[in-house]
Amino acid sequence: MCGVVGIYHPDGELAPRLAYYSLFSLQHRGQESAGIASFDNHIRQKRGMGLVTEVFNDEDFELLAGKSVIGHVRYSTTGRSRLENAQPFVVKSKAGYIAVAHNGNLVNYSQLRNELENEGRVFTTDSDTEVISQLLSKFLIEEGDIINALERLNESLVGSYTMTMLVDDAVIGYRDPLGFKPLCVGRIDDGYVICSESCAIDALGGEFIRDVQPGEAAIIKDGELEFVKIAKSERRAVCIFEYIYFARPDSIIDGISVYKARSEMGKVLARESPVEADFVSAVPDSGITAAIGYAQESGLPYFEGLIKNRYVGRTFIMPVQSLRETSVRLKVNVVRENVRGRRVVLVDDSIVRGTTSRRIVQMIKDAGAKEVHMRIGSPPIIAPCYFGIDMKSREELIAANHTVEEIGRIFGTDSLAYLSLEGLLEAVRRAGGKRGYCLACLTSKYPVSVPGEECEC
Repeated sequence: MCGVVGIYHPDGELAPRLAYYSLFSLQHRGQESAGIASFDNHIRQKRGMGLVTEVFNDEDFELLAGKSVIGHVRYSTTGRSRLENAQPFVVKSKAGYIAVAHNGNLVNYSQLRNELENEGRVFTTDSDTEVISQLLSKFLIEEGDIINALERLNESLVGSYTMTMLVDDAVIGYRDPLGFKPLCVGRIDDGYVICSESCAIDALGGEFIRDVQPGEAAIIKDGELEFVKIAKSERRAVCIFEYIYFARPDSIIDGISVYKARSEMGKVLARESPVEADFVSAVPDSGITAAIGYAQESGLPYFEGLIKNRYVGRTFIMPVQSLRETSVRLKVNVVRENVRGRRVVLVDDSIVRGTTSRRIVQMIKDAGAKEVHMRIGSPPIIAPCYFGIDMKSREELIAANHTVEEIGRIFGTDSLAYLSLEGLLEAVRRAGGKRGYCLACLTSKYPVSVPGEECEC
């Protein structure tokens, strides 16, 4: 999903460190690479493969000194996992210095790239973010104005695109008109932070101001913050997976507590799919909140059946399938004393490919569990995502190719049940949600036109 950050702070030596701490708070959104770009008469940047703590050291912050800074942690969907595709992307043109950090995925990436190449522009990567950077540079040259350039950029892009940008010393955050990916703004001392999730504002000791609305830009220039409406849309398509899995539970997105939403998912799931058992447990960490909700609603006790190795990342967002399979064995271990001879309700947030779930069920059974009843806090994922989640084809999605009963047999569970789509939407409503979610991976109906797919445009 990627995480993006924009910082303005009058202390140019502090600003890149604030960006670093923000990216550290957003590390769950991407683990492949990290980067920071700053402006101080010109743009300086540092990018590298790996975690935030692996990419940056103290000397880097001296080189990155500047009042205006953006940053990025990457989880690849378009473009291979390599250093050339690490962000932010930097462009120097007649319009000045430009840097772009992007969360999302362009459906019309190939078309836009071909058009730009026909105009003589040269690309050094296979990332859609470079297309955005080149287009922004082009429109800034032609328009000479940030607002007009963003309007033209918005007219050109199809897909999901939440971004933080530097245009010389201006720090800009922009969220596409359907609001696929989150973006919010906070105040830190005499400065501001624009970031993917509110947990990054909390980590800096900042004050949450508000979410950036779909189609809106937050522009920080000369220390002043301004919100500007760039594009209007009657519809919203906020990615439902933010509430199911991606966002940190302590974040608030569009006024909805992620923790509350997941807890309600667990409660609704318990009402929809009760089972006689001895205790409820979770697949850590992403299944914990829903499992607690399930336990509260069902009246069953909650115990830890699995302990996570905190030094292993999120297996779903690892780029290579073989790494996902190996990491399952390193990721969790069973608390044998808790599961031996007992009936376990095992709650997870979702099942994508099924690799992790199958292995975990087998581990619990091998540890002596009498029964394992798996409960999933989301509906079956039956369709690929074209907007920024690494689910590229139906072939890799277990629920697109098997019934719930078949999946249960593959996993070796005593029973398996998913949250219904109606139950999911009820849970989000109970957490404060109102309208407008992208449910394409759950329904096969897409909010924008995708070749070969059904559109709810």
